[in-house]
Amino acid sequence: MTVALHDLLPAGLRRSWAADGTCPDLDLYSLYRAHRIAGPHRTAVLDAEGELCYAALDRRARCLAAGLAGLGIRPGDVVGVQLPNGRDAVTADLALAALGAVALPFPVGRGGREAASLLRRSEAVAVIAATGHRGTAPAADLLVLAGQLPALRAVVAAGSGAVPEGAVAFGELLRTDPKGFTPARPDPDAAARILVSSGSEAEPKMVAYSHNALAGGRGNFLASLMDGRPPRCLFLVPLASAFGSNGTAVTLARHGGTLVLLDHFTPEAALEAVAAHEPTHVLAVPTMLRMMLDRLAEGGHRVFPPPTALVLGGSQLDEATAAEARRSFGCPVVNLYGSADGVNCHTGPAEGDPRRGGRPGGPGVLAGRPDHRVADIRIAVPGTRELREAPRGTVGEIVARGPMTPLCYVAAPDLDSRYRTPDGWVRTGDLGVMEEDGTLWIVGRLKDVVIRGGANISPAEVELELATHPGVRDVVCVGIPDALMGERLAACLVPRDGATAPTLDELRAHLGARGLERRKHPERLLLLDALPLTPAGKPDRAALRDRCAEAGPAPGEVAPAPAS
Repeated sequence: MTVALHDLLPAGLRRSWAADGTCPDLDLYSLYRAHRIAGPHRTAVLDAEGELCYAALDRRARCLAAGLAGLGIRPGDVVGVQLPNGRDAVTADLALAALGAVALPFPVGRGGREAASLLRRSEAVAVIAATGHRGTAPAADLLVLAGQLPALRAVVAAGSGAVPEGAVAFGELLRTDPKGFTPARPDPDAAARILVSSGSEAEPKMVAYSHNALAGGRGNFLASLMDGRPPRCLFLVPLASAFGSNGTAVTLARHGGTLVLLDHFTPEAALEAVAAHEPTHVLAVPTMLRMMLDRLAEGGHRVFPPPTALVLGGSQLDEATAAEARRSFGCPVVNLYGSADGVNCHTGPAEGDPRRGGRPGGPGVLAGRPDHRVADIRIAVPGTRELREAPRGTVGEIVARGPMTPLCYVAAPDLDSRYRTPDGWVRTGDLGVMEEDGTLWIVGRLKDVVIRGGANISPAEVELELATHPGVRDVVCVGIPDALMGERLAACLVPRDGATAPTLDELRAHLGARGLERRKHPERLLLLDALPLTPAGKPDRAALRDRCAEAGPAPGEVAPAPAS
Protein backbone atom coordinates (compact mmCIF):
# COMPACT_ATOMS: atom_id res chain seq x y z
CA MET A 1 0.00 0.00 0.00
CA THR A 2 1.30 3.48 -0.83
CA VAL A 3 -0.77 6.40 0.50
CA ALA A 4 -3.03 5.55 3.46
CA LEU A 5 -6.70 5.38 2.46
CA HIS A 6 -9.02 4.96 5.44
CA ASP A 7 -12.80 4.69 5.59
CA LEU A 8 -14.59 7.50 7.42
CA LEU A 9 -17.90 5.62 7.45
CA PRO A 10 -18.75 3.28 10.35
CA ALA A 11 -17.74 -0.23 9.27
CA GLY A 12 -21.04 -1.73 10.39
CA LEU A 13 -23.00 0.66 8.18
CA ARG A 14 -20.83 -0.13 5.16
CA ARG A 15 -21.28 -3.86 5.79
CA SER A 16 -25.05 -3.53 6.16
CA TRP A 17 -25.37 -2.40 2.52
CA ALA A 18 -23.53 -5.51 1.38
CA ALA A 19 -25.62 -7.74 3.64
CA ASP A 20 -28.96 -6.44 2.33
CA GLY A 21 -27.93 -6.63 -1.35
CA THR A 22 -27.68 -2.87 -1.93
CA CYS A 23 -24.03 -3.42 -2.92
CA PRO A 24 -22.83 -6.50 -4.85
CA ASP A 25 -19.95 -7.20 -2.41
CA LEU A 26 -17.55 -8.25 -5.17
CA ASP A 27 -14.51 -6.47 -6.54
CA LEU A 28 -14.85 -4.76 -9.94
CA TYR A 29 -12.80 -7.26 -11.92
CA SER A 30 -14.73 -10.24 -10.52
CA LEU A 31 -17.98 -8.53 -11.50
CA TYR A 32 -16.66 -7.94 -15.01
CA ARG A 33 -15.43 -11.54 -15.33
CA ALA A 34 -18.91 -12.83 -14.47
CA HIS A 35 -20.35 -10.89 -17.43
CA ARG A 36 -17.50 -12.07 -19.66
CA ILE A 37 -18.30 -15.70 -18.80
CA ALA A 38 -22.03 -15.19 -19.33
CA GLY A 39 -21.64 -13.45 -22.72
CA PRO A 40 -18.08 -13.55 -24.06
CA HIS A 41 -18.99 -12.29 -27.55
CA ARG A 42 -21.21 -9.37 -26.53
CA THR A 43 -19.80 -5.95 -27.39
CA ALA A 44 -18.01 -4.27 -24.49
CA VAL A 45 -16.51 -1.22 -26.21
CA LEU A 46 -17.28 0.71 -29.39
CA ASP A 47 -14.63 3.31 -30.17
CA ALA A 48 -12.70 4.79 -33.10
CA GLU A 49 -10.98 1.42 -33.65
CA GLY A 50 -14.27 -0.51 -33.92
CA GLU A 51 -15.91 -3.10 -31.66
CA LEU A 52 -14.28 -5.04 -28.84
CA CYS A 53 -16.13 -7.94 -27.25
CA TYR A 54 -16.07 -8.94 -23.58
CA ALA A 55 -13.65 -11.83 -24.18
CA ALA A 56 -11.17 -9.75 -26.18
CA LEU A 57 -11.27 -6.91 -23.66
CA ASP A 58 -10.72 -9.40 -20.84
CA ARG A 59 -7.64 -10.82 -22.55
CA ARG A 60 -6.22 -7.33 -23.06
CA ALA A 61 -6.84 -6.51 -19.40
CA ARG A 62 -5.20 -9.71 -18.16
CA CYS A 63 -2.18 -9.17 -20.41
CA LEU A 64 -1.76 -5.62 -19.20
CA ALA A 65 -2.22 -6.69 -15.57
CA ALA A 66 0.49 -9.31 -15.97
CA GLY A 67 2.78 -6.74 -17.59
CA LEU A 68 2.18 -4.21 -14.84
CA ALA A 69 2.81 -6.88 -12.22
CA GLY A 70 6.14 -7.46 -13.93
CA LEU A 71 6.91 -3.78 -13.32
CA GLY A 72 6.34 -4.35 -9.62
CA ILE A 73 2.77 -2.98 -9.32
CA ARG A 74 1.17 -4.58 -6.28
CA PRO A 75 -2.25 -4.56 -4.59
CA GLY A 76 -2.94 -1.20 -2.97
CA ASP A 77 -0.49 0.71 -5.19
CA VAL A 78 -1.84 3.90 -6.77
CA VAL A 79 -1.40 4.13 -10.55
CA GLY A 80 -2.25 7.28 -12.51
CA VAL A 81 -4.07 7.02 -15.83
CA GLN A 82 -4.09 9.93 -18.29
CA LEU A 83 -5.72 8.57 -21.45
CA PRO A 84 -8.48 9.78 -23.78
CA ASN A 85 -11.74 7.84 -24.02
CA GLY A 86 -11.14 4.55 -25.78
CA ARG A 87 -10.30 0.89 -25.31
CA ASP A 88 -6.89 1.61 -23.77
CA ALA A 89 -8.48 3.58 -20.93
CA VAL A 90 -11.02 0.80 -20.28
CA THR A 91 -8.29 -1.85 -20.45
CA ALA A 92 -6.25 0.08 -17.89
CA ASP A 93 -9.27 0.35 -15.56
CA LEU A 94 -9.87 -3.41 -15.62
CA ALA A 95 -6.19 -4.35 -15.41
CA LEU A 96 -5.67 -2.23 -12.29
CA ALA A 97 -8.81 -3.69 -10.74
CA ALA A 98 -7.51 -7.20 -11.49
CA LEU A 99 -4.24 -6.30 -9.77
CA GLY A 100 -6.05 -4.91 -6.73
CA ALA A 101 -4.31 -1.59 -7.41
CA VAL A 102 -5.99 1.81 -7.07
CA ALA A 103 -6.64 3.69 -10.31
CA LEU A 104 -6.15 7.46 -10.37
CA PRO A 105 -7.60 8.61 -13.71
CA PHE A 106 -7.37 12.26 -14.73
CA PRO A 107 -8.29 13.79 -18.12
CA VAL A 108 -5.69 14.39 -20.81
CA GLY A 109 -6.33 18.13 -20.60
CA ARG A 110 -4.77 18.42 -17.15
CA GLY A 111 -1.56 20.45 -17.29
CA GLY A 112 1.81 19.16 -16.16
CA ARG A 113 1.80 21.07 -12.88
CA GLU A 114 -1.61 19.72 -11.91
CA ALA A 115 -0.73 16.17 -13.00
CA ALA A 116 2.46 16.29 -10.94
CA SER A 117 0.47 17.45 -7.91
CA LEU A 118 -1.98 14.56 -8.23
CA LEU A 119 0.75 11.95 -8.65
CA ARG A 120 2.89 13.36 -5.84
CA ARG A 121 0.12 13.66 -3.25
CA SER A 122 -1.26 10.19 -4.05
CA GLU A 123 2.23 8.63 -3.97
CA ALA A 124 1.50 6.99 -7.33
CA VAL A 125 4.09 4.38 -8.25
CA ALA A 126 3.34 4.47 -11.99
CA VAL A 127 1.32 6.39 -14.56
CA ILE A 128 -0.17 5.26 -17.88
CA ALA A 129 -0.33 8.21 -20.28
CA ALA A 130 -0.98 8.90 -23.95
CA THR A 131 1.95 9.34 -26.32
CA GLY A 132 0.03 12.15 -27.97
CA HIS A 133 -3.42 13.72 -27.97
CA ARG A 134 -4.58 16.83 -29.84
CA GLY A 135 -1.17 18.43 -30.00
CA THR A 136 -0.04 17.43 -26.52
CA ALA A 137 2.39 14.71 -25.41
CA PRO A 138 1.27 13.63 -21.90
CA ALA A 139 3.68 10.70 -21.54
CA ALA A 140 6.72 12.78 -22.49
CA ASP A 141 5.60 15.62 -20.25
CA LEU A 142 5.25 13.28 -17.28
CA LEU A 143 8.69 11.81 -17.90
CA VAL A 144 10.15 15.31 -17.54
CA LEU A 145 8.38 15.62 -14.18
CA ALA A 146 9.41 12.17 -12.92
CA GLY A 147 12.38 13.58 -11.00
CA GLN A 148 9.96 15.55 -8.82
CA LEU A 149 7.97 12.41 -7.94
CA PRO A 150 10.03 10.15 -5.64
CA ALA A 151 7.38 7.39 -5.51
CA LEU A 152 7.00 7.17 -9.30
CA ARG A 153 8.82 4.15 -10.74
CA ALA A 154 7.42 3.88 -14.28
CA VAL A 155 5.76 5.89 -17.03
CA VAL A 156 3.80 3.71 -19.46
CA ALA A 157 3.17 5.31 -22.87
CA ALA A 158 0.03 4.30 -24.79
CA GLY A 159 -1.02 5.24 -28.31
CA SER A 160 0.16 5.21 -31.89
CA GLY A 161 2.89 7.81 -31.49
CA ALA A 162 6.55 7.20 -30.74
CA VAL A 163 7.27 5.97 -27.22
CA PRO A 164 9.50 8.54 -25.51
CA GLU A 165 12.88 7.37 -24.25
CA GLY A 166 12.61 6.15 -20.68
CA ALA A 167 8.96 5.13 -20.94
CA VAL A 168 7.54 1.59 -21.07
CA ALA A 169 5.46 0.82 -24.17
CA PHE A 170 1.80 0.01 -23.42
CA GLY A 171 1.79 -2.21 -26.52
CA GLU A 172 4.66 -4.29 -25.15
CA LEU A 173 2.80 -4.87 -21.90
CA LEU A 174 -0.24 -6.03 -23.89
CA ARG A 175 1.94 -8.78 -25.35
CA THR A 176 2.71 -10.22 -21.91
CA ASP A 177 1.63 -13.86 -21.50
CA PRO A 178 -1.21 -13.78 -18.96
CA LYS A 179 -1.17 -17.50 -18.17
CA GLY A 180 0.79 -17.10 -14.97
CA PHE A 181 -1.27 -14.16 -13.75
CA THR A 182 -3.78 -14.74 -10.96
CA PRO A 183 -6.20 -11.86 -10.34
CA ALA A 184 -6.25 -10.41 -6.86
CA ARG A 185 -9.47 -10.60 -4.87
CA PRO A 186 -9.41 -7.32 -2.96
CA ASP A 187 -11.86 -6.52 -0.19
CA PRO A 188 -14.92 -4.96 -1.93
CA ASP A 189 -14.85 -2.21 0.68
CA ALA A 190 -11.20 -1.40 -0.11
CA ALA A 191 -10.15 1.45 -2.40
CA ALA A 192 -10.53 0.86 -6.14
CA ARG A 193 -10.39 4.32 -7.68
CA ILE A 194 -9.53 7.90 -6.81
CA LEU A 195 -11.86 10.51 -8.29
CA VAL A 196 -10.46 13.97 -8.99
CA SER A 197 -12.52 17.10 -8.47
CA SER A 198 -12.81 19.73 -11.17
CA GLY A 199 -10.32 21.91 -9.37
CA SER A 200 -12.35 24.57 -7.57
CA GLU A 201 -9.89 24.33 -4.66
CA ALA A 202 -6.31 25.61 -4.81
CA GLU A 203 -5.37 22.07 -5.81
CA PRO A 204 -7.87 19.52 -7.15
CA LYS A 205 -9.31 17.33 -4.43
CA MET A 206 -8.80 13.58 -4.67
CA VAL A 207 -11.49 11.30 -3.28
CA ALA A 208 -11.03 7.55 -2.69
CA TYR A 209 -13.88 5.18 -3.61
CA SER A 210 -14.26 1.48 -2.85
CA HIS A 211 -15.38 -1.27 -5.25
CA ASN A 212 -18.76 -1.38 -3.51
CA ALA A 213 -19.24 2.39 -3.60
CA LEU A 214 -18.67 2.41 -7.36
CA ALA A 215 -20.45 -0.76 -8.47
CA GLY A 216 -23.03 -0.57 -5.70
CA GLY A 217 -23.87 3.05 -4.96
CA ARG A 218 -23.08 4.54 -8.35
CA GLY A 219 -24.30 1.36 -10.03
CA ASN A 220 -27.71 1.76 -8.39
CA PHE A 221 -27.95 5.26 -9.87
CA LEU A 222 -27.67 3.93 -13.43
CA ALA A 223 -29.92 0.98 -12.59
CA SER A 224 -32.72 3.43 -11.75
CA LEU A 225 -32.58 4.76 -15.32
CA MET A 226 -32.48 1.40 -17.14
CA ASP A 227 -35.41 -0.14 -18.98
CA GLY A 228 -34.56 -3.82 -18.54
CA ARG A 229 -31.93 -3.97 -21.29
CA PRO A 230 -28.17 -3.93 -20.67
CA PRO A 231 -27.18 -0.27 -20.96
CA ARG A 232 -25.47 0.98 -24.10
CA CYS A 233 -23.95 4.24 -22.89
CA LEU A 234 -22.47 6.96 -25.07
CA PHE A 235 -20.01 8.82 -22.83
CA LEU A 236 -19.36 12.31 -24.15
CA VAL A 237 -17.65 13.22 -20.86
CA PRO A 238 -14.15 11.86 -20.10
CA LEU A 239 -14.09 8.44 -18.46
CA ALA A 240 -11.38 9.97 -16.27
CA SER A 241 -13.85 12.46 -14.76
CA ALA A 242 -16.11 11.87 -11.75
CA PHE A 243 -19.13 11.65 -14.09
CA GLY A 244 -17.14 9.22 -16.24
CA SER A 245 -16.64 6.85 -13.30
CA ASN A 246 -20.03 5.47 -14.36
CA GLY A 247 -18.20 3.90 -17.31
CA THR A 248 -16.03 0.84 -16.70
CA ALA A 249 -17.06 0.24 -13.08
CA VAL A 250 -20.82 0.73 -13.60
CA THR A 251 -21.78 0.23 -17.26
CA LEU A 252 -19.47 -2.77 -17.77
CA ALA A 253 -18.60 -4.34 -14.42
CA ARG A 254 -21.94 -3.84 -12.66
CA HIS A 255 -24.45 -4.00 -15.52
CA GLY A 256 -22.72 -5.89 -18.34
CA GLY A 257 -23.44 -3.17 -20.87
CA THR A 258 -21.60 -1.49 -23.73
CA LEU A 259 -19.48 1.66 -23.74
CA VAL A 260 -19.69 3.89 -26.82
CA LEU A 261 -16.69 6.24 -26.73
CA LEU A 262 -15.36 9.28 -28.59
CA ASP A 263 -11.75 10.26 -27.90
CA HIS A 264 -12.74 13.91 -28.42
CA PHE A 265 -16.12 15.59 -28.35
CA THR A 266 -17.56 17.50 -31.26
CA PRO A 267 -21.31 17.96 -31.74
CA GLU A 268 -21.10 16.41 -35.21
CA ALA A 269 -19.27 13.31 -33.98
CA ALA A 270 -21.66 12.95 -31.05
CA LEU A 271 -24.76 13.07 -33.27
CA GLU A 272 -23.18 10.61 -35.70
CA ALA A 273 -22.48 8.23 -32.79
CA VAL A 274 -26.10 8.49 -31.62
CA ALA A 275 -27.30 7.61 -35.14
CA ALA A 276 -24.75 4.88 -35.83
CA HIS A 277 -24.66 3.10 -32.47
CA GLU A 278 -28.14 3.76 -31.04
CA PRO A 279 -27.13 4.21 -27.38
CA THR A 280 -29.70 3.72 -24.64
CA HIS A 281 -28.15 6.53 -22.59
CA VAL A 282 -26.18 9.62 -23.59
CA LEU A 283 -24.09 11.08 -20.76
CA ALA A 284 -22.98 14.67 -21.26
CA VAL A 285 -22.79 18.14 -19.73
CA PRO A 286 -25.38 20.78 -20.70
CA THR A 287 -22.92 22.75 -22.85
CA MET A 288 -22.38 19.68 -25.05
CA LEU A 289 -26.11 19.16 -25.37
CA ARG A 290 -26.70 22.76 -26.41
CA MET A 291 -24.06 22.43 -29.15
CA MET A 292 -25.72 19.24 -30.39
CA LEU A 293 -29.14 20.91 -30.42
CA ASP A 294 -27.75 23.77 -32.53
CA ARG A 295 -26.44 21.25 -35.09
CA LEU A 296 -29.77 19.42 -35.13
CA ALA A 297 -31.54 22.69 -35.79
CA GLU A 298 -29.35 23.22 -38.85
CA GLY A 299 -30.62 19.92 -40.33
CA GLY A 300 -28.79 17.37 -42.46
CA HIS A 301 -28.22 14.77 -39.74
CA ARG A 302 -29.25 11.15 -39.85
CA VAL A 303 -32.47 10.09 -38.19
CA PHE A 304 -31.93 8.10 -34.99
CA PRO A 305 -34.23 6.16 -32.65
CA PRO A 306 -34.84 7.87 -29.30
CA PRO A 307 -32.45 6.88 -26.50
CA THR A 308 -33.87 5.75 -23.17
CA ALA A 309 -32.60 8.98 -21.59
CA LEU A 310 -30.22 11.89 -21.92
CA VAL A 311 -28.32 12.16 -18.63
CA LEU A 312 -26.95 15.64 -17.98
CA GLY A 313 -24.58 16.55 -15.15
CA GLY A 314 -21.66 18.77 -14.29
CA SER A 315 -23.61 22.05 -14.28
CA GLN A 316 -27.18 23.22 -14.00
CA LEU A 317 -29.63 22.48 -16.81
CA ASP A 318 -32.18 25.14 -17.65
CA GLU A 319 -35.74 24.18 -18.55
CA ALA A 320 -35.61 25.74 -22.03
CA THR A 321 -32.71 23.46 -23.03
CA ALA A 322 -34.36 20.44 -21.39
CA ALA A 323 -37.62 21.05 -23.26
CA GLU A 324 -35.83 21.48 -26.59
CA ALA A 325 -33.82 18.30 -25.97
CA ARG A 326 -36.96 16.29 -25.16
CA ARG A 327 -38.50 17.42 -28.44
CA SER A 328 -35.39 16.89 -30.57
CA PHE A 329 -34.27 13.53 -29.16
CA GLY A 330 -37.72 12.19 -28.35
CA CYS A 331 -36.71 10.96 -24.91
CA PRO A 332 -36.63 12.05 -21.25
CA VAL A 333 -33.89 14.36 -20.01
CA VAL A 334 -32.44 13.48 -16.60
CA ASN A 335 -30.87 16.30 -14.62
CA LEU A 336 -28.12 14.82 -12.43
CA TYR A 337 -26.93 16.60 -9.33
CA GLY A 338 -23.71 14.99 -8.19
CA SER A 339 -20.05 15.46 -7.42
CA ALA A 340 -16.82 13.60 -6.85
CA ASP A 341 -17.20 14.31 -3.13
CA GLY A 342 -20.03 11.81 -2.73
CA VAL A 343 -23.48 13.16 -3.54
CA ASN A 344 -25.97 12.02 -6.18
CA CYS A 345 -29.59 12.91 -6.83
CA HIS A 346 -31.43 13.09 -10.12
CA THR A 347 -34.77 13.82 -11.65
CA GLY A 348 -36.77 10.81 -12.80
CA PRO A 349 -37.06 9.79 -16.44
CA ALA A 350 -40.79 10.61 -16.54
CA GLU A 351 -41.51 13.59 -18.76
CA GLY A 352 -43.73 16.50 -17.98
CA ASP A 353 -42.88 16.94 -14.30
CA PRO A 354 -45.32 19.69 -13.28
CA ARG A 355 -42.77 21.10 -10.84
CA ARG A 356 -40.11 21.90 -13.44
CA GLY A 357 -41.30 25.48 -13.64
CA GLY A 358 -39.58 26.47 -10.42
CA ARG A 359 -39.53 26.05 -6.67
CA PRO A 360 -42.69 27.43 -5.09
CA GLY A 361 -40.69 29.25 -2.40
CA GLY A 362 -38.20 30.94 -4.73
CA PRO A 363 -35.42 30.23 -7.24
CA GLY A 364 -33.88 26.79 -7.42
CA VAL A 365 -32.94 23.83 -9.59
CA LEU A 366 -34.98 20.66 -9.23
CA ALA A 367 -32.72 17.76 -8.23
CA GLY A 368 -35.40 15.10 -7.75
CA ARG A 369 -35.91 12.77 -4.83
CA PRO A 370 -32.88 11.14 -3.18
CA ASP A 371 -32.52 7.37 -3.58
CA HIS A 372 -31.33 5.73 -0.36
CA ARG A 373 -29.76 2.93 -2.45
CA VAL A 374 -27.40 5.59 -3.82
CA ALA A 375 -27.15 8.32 -1.19
CA ASP A 376 -29.35 9.51 1.64
CA ILE A 377 -29.51 13.31 1.50
CA ARG A 378 -30.42 15.73 4.27
CA ILE A 379 -30.40 19.48 4.79
CA ALA A 380 -28.17 20.55 7.67
CA VAL A 381 -27.85 23.78 9.59
CA PRO A 382 -24.67 25.38 8.16
CA GLY A 383 -21.61 25.86 10.33
CA THR A 384 -22.20 23.05 12.84
CA ARG A 385 -19.61 20.34 13.48
CA GLU A 386 -22.17 17.68 14.37
CA LEU A 387 -24.95 17.10 11.87
CA ARG A 388 -28.00 19.13 12.93
CA GLU A 389 -30.87 18.74 10.49
CA ALA A 390 -32.70 21.86 9.33
CA PRO A 391 -36.52 21.88 9.25
CA ARG A 392 -38.21 20.81 6.01
CA GLY A 393 -38.76 23.70 3.65
CA THR A 394 -35.84 25.80 4.93
CA VAL A 395 -32.53 26.49 3.22
CA GLY A 396 -29.46 24.71 4.57
CA GLU A 397 -26.33 22.85 3.53
CA ILE A 398 -26.82 19.62 1.57
CA VAL A 399 -25.16 16.63 3.26
CA ALA A 400 -25.08 13.07 1.95
CA ARG A 401 -24.28 9.58 3.22
CA GLY A 402 -25.01 6.23 1.62
CA PRO A 403 -23.73 3.29 -0.41
CA MET A 404 -21.84 5.57 -2.83
CA THR A 405 -20.14 7.59 -0.07
CA PRO A 406 -16.36 7.67 -0.61
CA LEU A 407 -13.79 6.44 1.86
CA CYS A 408 -11.90 9.67 2.44
CA TYR A 409 -10.00 12.49 0.82
CA VAL A 410 -6.54 11.44 -0.29
CA ALA A 411 -3.60 12.74 1.74
CA ALA A 412 -5.76 15.60 3.02
CA PRO A 413 -6.82 15.24 6.67
CA ASP A 414 -7.79 18.93 6.61
CA LEU A 415 -10.40 18.19 3.93
CA ASP A 416 -11.65 15.17 5.89
CA SER A 417 -12.12 17.44 8.88
CA ARG A 418 -13.77 20.21 6.85
CA TYR A 419 -16.10 18.15 4.64
CA ARG A 420 -16.89 15.02 6.67
CA THR A 421 -18.84 14.80 9.92
CA PRO A 422 -17.64 12.47 12.69
CA ASP A 423 -20.15 9.82 11.58
CA GLY A 424 -19.23 10.00 7.90
CA TRP A 425 -21.70 12.46 6.32
CA VAL A 426 -20.31 14.44 3.38
CA ARG A 427 -20.69 18.21 3.54
CA THR A 428 -21.22 19.36 -0.04
CA GLY A 429 -20.96 23.12 0.36
CA ASP A 430 -24.20 23.37 -1.66
CA LEU A 431 -27.33 25.05 -0.38
CA GLY A 432 -30.63 23.27 -0.81
CA VAL A 433 -34.20 22.85 0.34
CA MET A 434 -35.95 19.55 1.08
CA GLU A 435 -39.69 19.90 0.74
CA GLU A 436 -42.23 18.00 2.80
CA ASP A 437 -42.70 15.42 0.01
CA GLY A 438 -38.95 14.67 -0.11
CA THR A 439 -38.17 16.71 -3.23
CA LEU A 440 -34.70 18.28 -3.25
CA TRP A 441 -34.01 21.71 -4.75
CA ILE A 442 -30.54 23.23 -5.23
CA VAL A 443 -30.49 26.94 -4.49
CA GLY A 444 -26.80 27.91 -4.51
CA ARG A 445 -23.36 27.45 -3.01
CA LEU A 446 -22.17 28.40 0.45
CA LYS A 447 -18.99 29.94 -0.97
CA ASP A 448 -19.99 30.63 -4.59
CA VAL A 449 -21.37 34.10 -4.06
CA VAL A 450 -20.47 37.47 -5.49
CA ILE A 451 -20.30 40.10 -2.75
CA ARG A 452 -21.14 43.48 -4.25
CA GLY A 453 -21.01 46.36 -1.82
CA GLY A 454 -21.64 43.99 1.07
CA ALA A 455 -24.67 42.32 -0.55
CA ASN A 456 -24.55 38.68 -1.64
CA ILE A 457 -25.49 37.68 -5.19
CA SER A 458 -25.91 34.04 -6.21
CA PRO A 459 -24.48 33.56 -9.75
CA ALA A 460 -26.56 30.38 -10.11
CA GLU A 461 -29.80 32.30 -9.58
CA VAL A 462 -28.89 34.88 -12.24
CA GLU A 463 -27.75 32.18 -14.68
CA LEU A 464 -31.08 30.40 -14.39
CA GLU A 465 -32.98 33.56 -15.34
CA LEU A 466 -30.61 34.59 -18.14
CA ALA A 467 -30.91 31.11 -19.69
CA THR A 468 -34.60 31.82 -20.37
CA HIS A 469 -33.70 34.62 -22.82
CA PRO A 470 -34.36 33.40 -26.39
CA GLY A 471 -31.01 34.72 -27.62
CA VAL A 472 -28.91 32.87 -25.02
CA ARG A 473 -27.46 29.43 -25.68
CA ASP A 474 -24.98 29.21 -22.78
CA VAL A 475 -24.29 31.54 -19.88
CA VAL A 476 -22.05 31.60 -16.82
CA CYS A 477 -21.91 34.46 -14.32
CA VAL A 478 -18.72 35.26 -12.40
CA GLY A 479 -17.55 37.89 -9.98
CA ILE A 480 -14.85 40.34 -11.07
CA PRO A 481 -12.83 42.52 -8.69
CA ASP A 482 -13.87 46.15 -8.37
CA ALA A 483 -12.12 48.87 -6.37
CA LEU A 484 -15.36 50.56 -5.33
CA MET A 485 -17.84 47.73 -4.82
CA GLY A 486 -15.45 44.84 -4.03
CA GLU A 487 -16.96 42.71 -6.80
CA ARG A 488 -19.31 43.16 -9.71
CA LEU A 489 -21.20 40.49 -11.62
CA ALA A 490 -20.22 39.63 -15.20
CA ALA A 491 -22.34 37.55 -17.59
CA CYS A 492 -20.26 35.41 -19.95
CA LEU A 493 -22.60 34.50 -22.76
CA VAL A 494 -22.73 32.40 -25.92
CA PRO A 495 -25.56 33.59 -28.22
CA ARG A 496 -27.81 31.09 -29.96
CA ASP A 497 -26.79 30.32 -33.54
CA GLY A 498 -28.57 32.62 -35.92
CA ALA A 499 -29.74 34.95 -33.17
CA THR A 500 -28.58 38.51 -32.67
CA ALA A 501 -26.46 38.72 -29.55
CA PRO A 502 -28.41 40.46 -26.78
CA THR A 503 -26.97 43.64 -25.31
CA LEU A 504 -26.37 44.15 -21.62
CA ASP A 505 -29.35 46.50 -21.41
CA GLU A 506 -31.59 43.89 -23.09
CA LEU A 507 -30.45 41.26 -20.62
CA ARG A 508 -31.14 43.58 -17.70
CA ALA A 509 -34.61 44.32 -19.07
CA HIS A 510 -35.24 40.58 -19.40
CA LEU A 511 -34.17 39.98 -15.81
CA GLY A 512 -36.37 42.80 -14.62
CA ALA A 513 -39.35 41.29 -16.42
CA ARG A 514 -38.56 37.97 -14.72
CA GLY A 515 -38.74 39.67 -11.33
CA LEU A 516 -35.05 39.58 -10.43
CA GLU A 517 -33.94 42.40 -8.14
CA ARG A 518 -31.98 45.08 -9.95
CA ARG A 519 -29.03 44.79 -7.56
CA LYS A 520 -28.49 41.27 -8.93
CA HIS A 521 -28.30 42.33 -12.58
CA PRO A 522 -24.92 41.81 -14.32
CA GLU A 523 -22.77 44.88 -14.90
CA ARG A 524 -20.41 43.39 -17.48
CA LEU A 525 -21.14 41.35 -20.60
CA LEU A 526 -18.58 39.10 -22.26
CA LEU A 527 -19.71 37.57 -25.58
CA LEU A 528 -18.08 34.27 -26.58
CA ASP A 529 -18.26 31.78 -29.43
CA ALA A 530 -18.08 28.96 -26.87
CA LEU A 531 -17.57 28.61 -23.14
CA PRO A 532 -14.11 27.42 -22.08
CA LEU A 533 -14.39 24.03 -20.38
CA THR A 534 -12.29 22.30 -17.76
CA PRO A 535 -10.83 18.88 -18.70
CA ALA A 536 -13.82 17.33 -16.90
CA GLY A 537 -16.21 19.17 -19.26
CA LYS A 538 -17.51 21.80 -16.83
CA PRO A 539 -17.49 25.56 -17.55
CA ASP A 540 -14.10 26.95 -16.56
CA ARG A 541 -15.08 29.79 -14.23
CA ALA A 542 -11.48 30.69 -13.41
CA ALA A 543 -10.67 31.14 -17.10
CA LEU A 544 -13.79 33.27 -17.55
CA ARG A 545 -12.80 35.53 -14.66
CA ASP A 546 -9.39 35.97 -16.30
CA ARG A 547 -11.00 36.72 -19.67
CA CYS A 548 -13.22 39.37 -18.10
CA ALA A 549 -10.25 40.94 -16.33
CA GLU A 550 -8.17 40.96 -19.54
CA ALA A 551 -11.00 42.43 -21.60
CA GLY A 552 -11.55 45.34 -19.22
CA PRO A 553 -14.74 47.36 -19.18
CA ALA A 554 -16.33 48.20 -22.50
CA PRO A 555 -17.80 51.71 -22.83
CA GLY A 556 -21.06 51.88 -20.93
CA GLU A 557 -20.85 48.29 -19.71
CA VAL A 558 -19.86 48.91 -16.12
CA ALA A 559 -22.14 51.13 -14.12
CA PRO A 560 -23.52 50.77 -10.63
CA ALA A 561 -26.82 48.92 -10.76
CA PRO A 562 -29.57 50.93 -9.05
CA ALA A 563 -30.66 49.66 -5.68
CA SER A 564 -33.89 47.69 -5.74
